[in-house]
Parts: sequence; C-alpha cells; structure tokens
Amino acid sequence: MKRILVTGGAGFLGSHLCDQLIEKGNHVICVDNLHTGSATNIQHLISNPRFEFIEHDVTEPIDLKVEEIYNLACPASPIHYQIDPVKTIRTNVLGAINMLDLATKYGAKILQASTSEVYGDPEVHPQDESYWGKVNPIGIRSCYDEGKRCAETLFFDYYRQNGTRIKVARIFNTYGPRMHPQDGRVVSNFIVQNLSGNTLTIYGDGSQSRSFCFVDDLILGLINLMESPDEIRGPINLGNPSEFTMLQLASLIMEISGLVSEIEHRELPGDDPKQRKPDIALASSVLGWEPKVETRNGLIKTIEYFRTVL
Repeated sequence: MKRILVTGGAGFLGSHLCDQLIEKGNHVICVDNLHTGSATNIQHLISNPRFEFIEHDVTEPIDLKVEEIYNLACPASPIHYQIDPVKTIRTNVLGAINMLDLATKYGAKILQASTSEVYGDPEVHPQDESYWGKVNPIGIRSCYDEGKRCAETLFFDYYRQNGTRIKVARIFNTYGPRMHPQDGRVVSNFIVQNLSGNTLTIYGDGSQSRSFCFVDDLILGLINLMESPDEIRGPINLGNPSEFTMLQLASLIMEISGLVSEIEHRELPGDDPKQRKPDIALASSVLGWEPKVETRNGLIKTIEYFRTVL
C-alpha cells in the first residue's frame, strides 16, 4: 500500500483518479481548496479508512510524507480559469513549486497534469510531443496555457537540478460523469443545453475539431505513466485521436439523447484553437496505453449521468 497525494482530488479528473487508486489498494490523500472541485465528487470515499481529505490551497506549502504525488490542482475550463487569471497562474506555478519541493524532500515520484493547451493553436496536426506549440503569451487563455508551460519547465528543471523523479502528461479533451454542468466545455455545454431543451451554442462555423477521451481511459493512462520506470519522464500525450468537428459532436449528442435542438452560431472566442488531435504513438509504445472507450459509448454514459443531475 502506497501513500499517494492527489492535488485537485475533488475535481472531475481528480475524483476519478482517487477512486482508481483506492481500488488498487493505496492510501490516498486528497488535497483540494474546493474552488472548482466539489465535495460531492468524493463524498462516497469519506468513510473509507484509506482515504483522507484535506482542504488546502496548493499555492501554500504543505508537508505530507508520501511516495507519489499527482498534481492536478488547477481550474481547467476557460470559464473557470479566466474568472481569476492571476490566481490561475499562481496555482500553476506556485502549486508546481510547492509539490516539487515536497517530492524532492521525500524522494517521491510526482506527475504533472499538463495539457494539450501547451500546443496553443497548432500549425502541426496531429500534435506530437516534439512540437513546441503556437501560444499567445498575452491572450485571454494565456493564464492557463502559459501557466502549464511554465509548470512543465519547472518539472524538468527540478529533475535536472535536483534529480526529482518527474512525470509529465499532456492531457487532451476529456469527458465523462462528474463534469461540472457549468464548466463551459463543449461536451457538457452541448449535453446540458440539449437535455434542458435549449438551443445548442456553437462558436464559429462549427468546423473546428477536437478529440474526446473518456475519463476512465485517461485515468488509466495517468496511472500507467506514474507506474512506468523513472527514465520515462515525458511529456507524453494522453487523449483519444478520434476527431470530431463541433457540428458532428452536436449531431451525435442529439442522436443519442433522442432530443432535437436548434443550433445558434456565435463569434469564436479569442485564441480558440481550430484543430486539436493527439499523436499517441509515444504513449502506445512506452506505456502500452491507448483509449478503449468509443466516443459514442462514452457519451451514452455521460448523458445518463447528466440526466440524473439536471
């Protein structure tokens, strides 16, 4: 049994990660300031003797003797991270420093939940890990994009300078149960609008594309990366390479739900990427990982979840 720290553990991804780590027989310490995470996501774990919850902000140091750290703490949707962009940068940078200091002190392995947003509005398609990206450093998304890029820099500098045992995962669009209904992400937006009988909002002409990974697949990828040999540091893309335009996604959601919604087109937000698709050859070769859940099947489970919470 390992003692494992999960920052942002009450969030969408973090709570699913806590579930899987507990199921594997570990002792999990969940740290979250509940800024965007929810106590509801971890309520079912509170009575488990191998689970601890600490309400804490990672921008402040914390001293916990653990063997592994998954650093997931940060608002991840544009609506949430743009509310307080300075706070978002502080969470990315100071949070990374505090967790890296903790990992270095106790010789723990530490995994950074980075993001496909480090590629910005890419000129390379699909994106592999060698691509440095095309990111606007002063745009409305920069607090998140550049914050995550800086965190990656810190991870590799701690490895080179201190020998810290690091792992970096670049997470592409992920969806599934426990998504926040008002997080502003396209999957939750479309499902909530459709089930509520409202118009589906599509920004731009709907030809921009994304790939969507079901949460169960993504969590397995994170755990596989953490459990890989120390010399596998990353960064490694984790995502589903099946690509959908926004219009195709809207159509599929309406087909699954059996409800037809009108579509309203609005102006595309600033710095919104036109294409996003992971090259997962590296994850496949070094981790033996690739997504298993087809998008249709994942959306069926996600729509079922939202029917229970709306």
